Amino acid sequence: MNYPQSSHLDLSNPDTFADVFSEHERGVYSAALRVTNNPTSAQDVVQDVFLRLWRKPTRFDPARGEIGPFLRLMARSRALDLWREGDASNRATDRYKSAVEYAPQRLDAQPEVDCESRDEQTRVRALVRELPDAQREAVALAYWAGLTSEEIATHAGVPVGTAKSRVRLGITRLRDVCGPELAAA
Repeated sequence: MNYPQSSHLDLSNPDTFADVFSEHERGVYSAALRVTNNPTSAQDVVQDVFLRLWRKPTRFDPARGEIGPFLRLMARSRALDLWREGDASNRATDRYKSAVEYAPQRLDAQPEVDCESRDEQTRVRALVRELPDAQREAVALAYWAGLTSEEIATHAGVPVGTAKSRVRLGITRLRDVCGPELAAA
């Protein structure tokens, strides 16, 4: 399609936006599908890319290139983000399944010890729920999902140092409340 020759493509105009969508939807979908290998995820990426463009049309700068490559690059980046999130989630699920599957059977089970353990688990879970949202998320991702600081930072969209601080602050707060029991962990 031929767009106006001006250096500015008015993407806030619904007609222009509709034309851009019609012309580039398939290319955006193809770029996303190559990364995700999942048609549903690729459709989600298409929606996300065009929604971001609609909400902030000034992100596209015609002086830096054409809109087609810009949209396909956005699609590829978003698809990689989705793929990484799914990959981290799959690794955590695999570790959990592996731990459950290969856990040794306890022949010496003692109900009173198991009961104390459940009480401690309940107590720790309650304390984790009291942490500030950012710290709670970082602690959960680190300990229950097994993510690294870099993966937590990517997931939360924060610098790595911030992710590390959130985990450290959350654990410190839990240790302060739980006392020596958690300090040994």
